[in-house]
Amino acid sequence: MNATAAAVALSLVSAVAYAAAAVAQARLAGRAAPDAGVLRLLGRGAWWASVGLNAGGALLHVAALKYGPLTLVQPLGALTLVAAVPMGARAAGRRVTTTEWRGTALTLLGLGALLATTGGAAPHETLGLPEALAVAAGTVAVVAGLGRPGARPGLRHAAASGITSGVASALTQTLTVSVTDRTGPLLSGRVVVVALLVSTFAAAGLLLSQTAYRDGLGAPLAVVTLANPMAAAVIGLALLGEHLRGGTIGLLPALLGTAAAVRGVFLLSRAQARAPVVGGRDAVAARAATPSRVVIGSRGPLGPPTALDSFSGDRSGGEGGSRRPGNELGYQSA
Repeated sequence: MNATAAAVALSLVSAVAYAAAAVAQARLAGRAAPDAGVLRLLGRGAWWASVGLNAGGALLHVAALKYGPLTLVQPLGALTLVAAVPMGARAAGRRVTTTEWRGTALTLLGLGALLATTGGAAPHETLGLPEALAVAAGTVAVVAGLGRPGARPGLRHAAASGITSGVASALTQTLTVSVTDRTGPLLSGRVVVVALLVSTFAAAGLLLSQTAYRDGLGAPLAVVTLANPMAAAVIGLALLGEHLRGGTIGLLPALLGTAAAVRGVFLLSRAQARAPVVGGRDAVAARAATPSRVVIGSRGPLGPPTALDSFSGDRSGGEGGSRRPGNELGYQSA
């Protein structure tokens, strides 16, 4: 198996693991009482299973970054939403909607076009310490600008979350290649600094995503899912010598694929934001009543698309309905 095939295979399995974790978290949130605390969740096997799936997805994503360029691995994170569609529908006891089918088809079509135009060589170049620090400083400046007071804070925080998660993945690739190529000391100063930056940006991505999702999840989820690979691709193309196949000619199918994937992700995000998740012994009775809304977030690399945060609550906003956050569990990855 060549490097490209290995990167794609690892990314696919990682996406399935993240999607399974998201569905498990959503079902757990739907079954839990509104006042259920974290300690009660720690005693449930389903919660630990979702943690294990998230951890497995993260490790698989890191492995994919070892074998594939950022321009290839990062966009495949959108497959988490695609995989979550049939899983979530089955868990909720419903059929996949027409909107979900359209979003799935467009996302797969767009990712296929991107896959055909991205360079497939295993990554060899890494960010030097000055470059890593410059990327970190630039990211902090961009996030600070997006976090300023103003209109549409949810979308701006979502963009900031996706960017920090994408940067965390780019730094993770540098860390992974540096540690595994055995050309230098295992714990050099650069490795330690980059590891600290990865941890910082991954945590920041998760916190920013939770802030972005406070006023709803449809559009913010799509923005997180799309900003993540875009930020990583900029670093890969500008600093790591990655390129598109076919040069200028290859730019057209790449743009068309990106447009199709963007539309598909928005459709899937909107559908996930509206999809009810029902579980437990009272499932049949609950289907006859107004279900609580459980929204599945997205994965980002080490930060996800790209977060798998679950929220539950009545999002109708009318007739006395009020929105309440549910259990905020999950991991945002590259």
